[in-house]
Amino acid sequence: MTVFQYEVFAKVVEYKTFYQAAQALNVTPSAVSHSITQFENELGFPLFIRNRTGVTLTPDGETVYPIVQSILNTESRLRQVADSIQGVNSGSIRIGGFSSVCINWLPPIIRSFRKKYPNIEISIVQGTFREIDEMVQQGKIDIGFSALPVASNLMVTPLINDPIYCVAPLNFTPKDKKHVTTDDIGNRHFILQKIDYEGGTKKALDRYNVTPNSISYSIDDQSILAMVASNLGLGILPELALQKITDDVQVFPFSESFHRTVCLVTNKVQAEAPSTQRMIQEIDQYLAKAYGDQYLASLPSK
Repeated sequence: MTVFQYEVFAKVVEYKTFYQAAQALNVTPSAVSHSITQFENELGFPLFIRNRTGVTLTPDGETVYPIVQSILNTESRLRQVADSIQGVNSGSIRIGGFSSVCINWLPPIIRSFRKKYPNIEISIVQGTFREIDEMVQQGKIDIGFSALPVASNLMVTPLINDPIYCVAPLNFTPKDKKHVTTDDIGNRHFILQKIDYEGGTKKALDRYNVTPNSISYSIDDQSILAMVASNLGLGILPELALQKITDDVQVFPFSESFHRTVCLVTNKVQAEAPSTQRMIQEIDQYLAKAYGDQYLASLPSK
């Protein structure tokens, strides 16, 4: 078995057709087909189910895929270590984050990083907490921003406790003028993203007796703000998602405090890559400066 076979296998999984995998690898479709057939013969079982629209992994192929991805990540790490020994700042880094991290944190972090390491390639993937965790676990990305709890065997570092607030239209006024209480909520609807109905957000809604029937779901943070501004309900959002408010809304704390804990996730293989270590250090420096005493811990780096 060769590294090229692993690369071909991974590209076919990614693109789901031999033709597109061949284009991505700059080889012929017959070369891809030959490589997969040879790989299957060496393993002793089929990896893909072929059909007219493309291919899908067999159950055995799904078992093999994380192992192949781990081998490719280790091989990439080896190349980066060799470059680092030679004093060449090359390599690549794949980062996954949820919406408010991609909007507020990553632009200044990446801008600063590129000034120091212009030859390191950076790619960004946006997803839900669960999607980010799974991509890190599978080795599809090197670093992920998520929120506790993380239900997987990953290296997890808490970053900040992100306070959760009530977002209200301009015609809404809490009875004490400062905090939202159960009396202020009454029978009002809440608008939130479905993925946020967990952790601190769920605790807040449960505390104020907001039932599932009183919840409407939206696509993203900006659409929540737009609907609240149109007086369609109250919103519930963490502070990080409220950094760039452009709609006509008000933000109030609840009478009791709630938060989500934003964390950094990676795995042992990716964490050892020089480019990953450099990015972790950049993230650490940015957050330590931005949050000061609110920053939970310094991130490990070499």
